[in-house]
Amino acid sequence: MLDDATLAATSAVFNVASTLLLVLGRGAAKAGLHDRHRKIMGVAIVTSALFLVAYASRWVAFEPRKFAGDGAARIVYLTILIPHMILAMAVPYVALRAAFLGRAGRLEDHVKLVRWGWPVWLFVSITGVIVYGFLYHWPA
Repeated sequence: MLDDATLAATSAVFNVASTLLLVLGRGAAKAGLHDRHRKIMGVAIVTSALFLVAYASRWVAFEPRKFAGDGAARIVYLTILIPHMILAMAVPYVALRAAFLGRAGRLEDHVKLVRWGWPVWLFVSITGVIVYGFLYHWPA
């Protein structure tokens, strides 16, 4: 059976993978490599879904981990955590809707959505790794 730290590290790995795939997928789209873009973003959705499974499993199986720091470290942590949590709620919708629009050939709508949705997804992926670092490796 996996322990809390292993599940948390697994979640962080999926977030790092999602971050890299998001950057690669955007690069492929900008280069006009639309088939490559579609494949990369499909894998990004899968890695984000795997993150969600690992994250939810940890919350079901273990007590929530509390940040051990205080003072300025706690302020920095909360400044990252709060927008991360709020924006993370939008990511499943954005990712799935963007995929649907792209596959349906509704490229204008796809571009409108990802113009703001891609940076949100990227922010959530990056800050997820930072939150993991604060909780498991950087307490004051």
